[in-house]
Amino acid sequence: MILTVTPNPAIDLTYRVPSLEVGESHRVPAPASRAGGKGINVARVIAQTGGHSFALTTAGGPTGLQLVDDLLAGGVPHEVVPVSAPTRSSVAIVDDGSGLTTIFNETGAPLERAEWFALGDAVERLAVPASCLVGSGSLPPDAPEDFYAHLVAIASARGIPSIVDATGPSLLLAAEAGATVLKPNRRELRESTGESDPVAGASRLLERGAGFVLVSLGEAGMLGVGTSASGDPDVVGARLPEPLRGNATGAGDAGVAAVASCLAAGITDPGTIVRRATAWSAAAVLAPLAGELDPSYAELESRLVLSS
Repeated sequence: MILTVTPNPAIDLTYRVPSLEVGESHRVPAPASRAGGKGINVARVIAQTGGHSFALTTAGGPTGLQLVDDLLAGGVPHEVVPVSAPTRSSVAIVDDGSGLTTIFNETGAPLERAEWFALGDAVERLAVPASCLVGSGSLPPDAPEDFYAHLVAIASARGIPSIVDATGPSLLLAAEAGATVLKPNRRELRESTGESDPVAGASRLLERGAGFVLVSLGEAGMLGVGTSASGDPDVVGARLPEPLRGNATGAGDAGVAAVASCLAAGITDPGTIVRRATAWSAAAVLAPLAGELDPSYAELESRLVLSS
């Protein structure tokens, strides 16, 4: 069972417009609405591809009730830690004309100290039968910066791999805790390490203690960076021959799901991990909503262009 932890979930609202005109009024159909947040998206993708996932998250207020209802309706195995703060919303506007997606993510509200303890206790308990632990997504305001590092420590104590998709101090502390895999995108990596070159930025995380770094490069695919036997960066990249048009929301989450599925199955080969992550991310771009893959993900993997 792959355990995903989402401390700052959201109700994802996805609007589609023929063409987004900034500053103009748009008449649109009702948006697609579903329980979201990075870890929840990861759990959905793992389930779609035949894996066993379990989503641990928080929920509060009317939007929290809506989130729980959607998890139940979607058959997503889960546990919810009740919190007093209302669950946030996230709005994605898909411009069908340009193929670009604009996203507005609410920051969310702070959690109480006791709520953080309850979430941590749930992780401790649920990690016992888990084969992989995923900590994913933004943290709400005033959150403990070492929350994801704590998840890494729990995974290490249980002898299972850990994956963290975060940014800033949370990413750096997860590296220092010895996360098996870190999965920032290019912007998050630059902002967290100060390095504009992805390989240099990934190397900084490896120096801090991370085992492997997978970097999302958008249309340029993905880059995996580990450490060779000589101590130098061991780099493998994958991309499609041509960029895809679609909704990129959740593409990175699909990549995390791919990594988790590999590690849970005992697959540690960097090339295999990068290829699967790139293909699943691409398939997520072709899917209508975050947390889904287009059925062509296996075919997409066969079309990848690899580099080293």
